[in-house]
Amino acid sequence: MHHSAFILGTGGGVMQATTNEAIICTLTATRDRTLQIIGLDNIAKLVVYVSDQTHSSYAKACKIAGILPCNIRQITTTIDTNFALCALTLGKIIKADVAASLVPLYLCLSVGITSTIDVDPINQFIDMASDYGIWIHVDAAYGGSVCICLEFRHYLDGIERVDSLCLNAHKWLLSYLDCCCLWVKNPSLLVKALGTYPEYLRNKPSELQSVVDYKDWQIGTTRRFRSLRLWLVLRSYGIANLQNHNRSDIQMAKIFEGLVKLDSRFEIVVPTRFSLVCFSLNLFSKGDLKQTELLNRKLLEWVNSTGRVYITHTIVGGIYLLRFAVGATLTQEHHIVAAWELIREGADTLLKL
Repeated sequence: MHHSAFILGTGGGVMQATTNEAIICTLTATRDRTLQIIGLDNIAKLVVYVSDQTHSSYAKACKIAGILPCNIRQITTTIDTNFALCALTLGKIIKADVAASLVPLYLCLSVGITSTIDVDPINQFIDMASDYGIWIHVDAAYGGSVCICLEFRHYLDGIERVDSLCLNAHKWLLSYLDCCCLWVKNPSLLVKALGTYPEYLRNKPSELQSVVDYKDWQIGTTRRFRSLRLWLVLRSYGIANLQNHNRSDIQMAKIFEGLVKLDSRFEIVVPTRFSLVCFSLNLFSKGDLKQTELLNRKLLEWVNSTGRVYITHTIVGGIYLLRFAVGATLTQEHHIVAAWELIREGADTLLKL
């Protein structure tokens, strides 16, 4: 986190189970703050904004927080921006909502969008959100972990001006489920929205505010000792080894990307940014998406049925693509080469049928 995010001493962090919970908590906090100003009867006017590539848990969190489904703006992205959110498009949508007497509430940006692991440029949205009083939450569930490496820190440029940030240590910081780290600029808003004070939980340290009652920073009342598992990882590996792990994963992903580019039957659909490679077996014209999808579905099934490699798929912008992720601690370069040879074997087999 940028040092200026801590200068005023008002920010704070809490361990959540998942990104979904982090979004629910922060969305509830800004919802309640805004409703105190415009009145509880105006909850139907609240509007939230997100890229169409953001994780599906966002829509679920909005529904739980009472946001009308028709007020969840999922902004369409395109391959021209590598499926990152466009500030110009968002600005037009916000202006239209304000003109319709709606109230912009919450914007979720992603550092490592789910399908292709691309990045929404945080800096481009800061002033816009400030002008309209919009809470900015940065979902860095996957990509945030790699920012422990200085050469990737620029993906968080502008983070000191956002309202909240979460990253999942169980995705790329070698912890296990569930371990989501949430930071908020103004924790008092969380406490006001989520705090509960039954008599049977009252105690002098809490009343004197000499301790932090994390039950008021989350949905549930009880907590798992998630911080211990993360502490053990940090103490066992150290910052240098965690950085080396991330850099090694990215390097091996680049190796896989290079192998894909050497075979003219395949294409890289979006540039490889971190340790996920999005590719496709494409023997047809650009307009023949159905045939390309069918071929890649068969390839996915063939590869996974061997039990030797597991790859996943997604659809972005109407394009069906395959996803090769590097992240296990024991993965080495020869595993990457063997995986690629298996994928090529699958392609050869299918094309002979």
